[in-house]
Amino acid sequence: MMTVNEVSKLTGVSIRTLQYYDKIGLLKPAEYTQAGYRLYDDTALEKMQQILLFKELEFSLKEIKEIISRKDFDRNKALKQQIELLTLKKEHLENLINFARGIEFIGVKTMDFSAFDTKKIDEYSKRAKEQWGNSEAYREFEEKSKDRTKEDEQDIMKEFMKIFAEFGELKSMQPDAKEVQEQVCKLKDYITKHFYNCTDDILMCLGKMYAGGGEFTQNIDSVGGEGTAEFTAEAIRIYCKR
Repeated sequence: MMTVNEVSKLTGVSIRTLQYYDKIGLLKPAEYTQAGYRLYDDTALEKMQQILLFKELEFSLKEIKEIISRKDFDRNKALKQQIELLTLKKEHLENLINFARGIEFIGVKTMDFSAFDTKKIDEYSKRAKEQWGNSEAYREFEEKSKDRTKEDEQDIMKEFMKIFAEFGELKSMQPDAKEVQEQVCKLKDYITKHFYNCTDDILMCLGKMYAGGGEFTQNIDSVGGEGTAEFTAEAIRIYCKR
C-alpha cells in the first residue's frame, strides 16, 4: 500500500488533485486508515496510469470517469489505442518541431543582410540543409530561392521588413480593424509568394515567434517601433481565428 503523499511523489499528481479525484469518484483509494488517511494499492495505481494517459489525449475528467467505469472497458484495447494515438501525436509534434526549426532558419533571413557576412550566411544555409532538408516548407523555399542573387535576396528582405514598418504605422488602430487585417493578408501573401505556402496554421506559428522575444521581436520593432511585433502577432491571431 502507498500513502497519498507517496502516490503524489510517484505520479507527479498533487495531493490536492488526488483528493479531488477521490471526491468525484474518479480514483478511489483502496482503503482508508483509522485516522482517515488514503491508501492506494497496485490496482489503484494501474487505474491512475489510465487516467493520466487519457488526460494526455485531452479527455475531460468526466469523460475519463465514464470510460474507465464501463463494465465492458477493455484495458488492453484502450492501451493499444492510446499507444497508437500517442504515437501519432509524437509524429505530429516532431513534424511541428522540424517545421518550426525550418521557419526559424528562414525567419533569421528576415534580418538586414548587412548584419551578416557571407561566412555566417553560408553557415546558416549549410545547417538548414543538414537538419531540415526534408521539410516540405524548406524544399519549397529552396525551389523559390535557387535562382536568386544576393541582391535579389536583399530586395526581398527589404520589402518584407517594409511590411512590418507598415504594421508599425497602424498601431494606433485596433488589431481587428479592417486596414490592419488587410495588412495581415498582405504579409501572408508575401510569404507565400517569396518563401513557402503560408497557411493559417503557419501564419499563427510565425506570429507567436515574431512576438516571442529575441531577434525576431527586436528586428520587427526596429523597423516599426516598440510594440510592433506584439501588435502584429495579435492581428495575426485575430486573422487566423476568423
